[in-house]
Amino acid sequence: MKTLTMRVDDSVYQMIKLAADGQRRNISNFIEFATLQYLTSTQYVSDHEMHEILEDKALVKDLETGLKEAINGDYVIV
Repeated sequence: MKTLTMRVDDSVYQMIKLAADGQRRNISNFIEFATLQYLTSTQYVSDHEMHEILEDKALVKDLETGLKEAINGDYVIV
């Protein structure tokens, strides 16, 4: 187990403290929990899910088209 020291603004600390209290966790445990939730739910897909994505040829084609349009600046953000 590692020890991590970090600095946060008072307002961020208060949000973390409120969230930790709401889940009846100490701050350290809440930060570990929240970090794991973020990393596992928003950054990665399972091998099975990635296989499904890559097997969907229409989706892959649309993603490739979207990437080309983004690189060329051929898009409008609404």
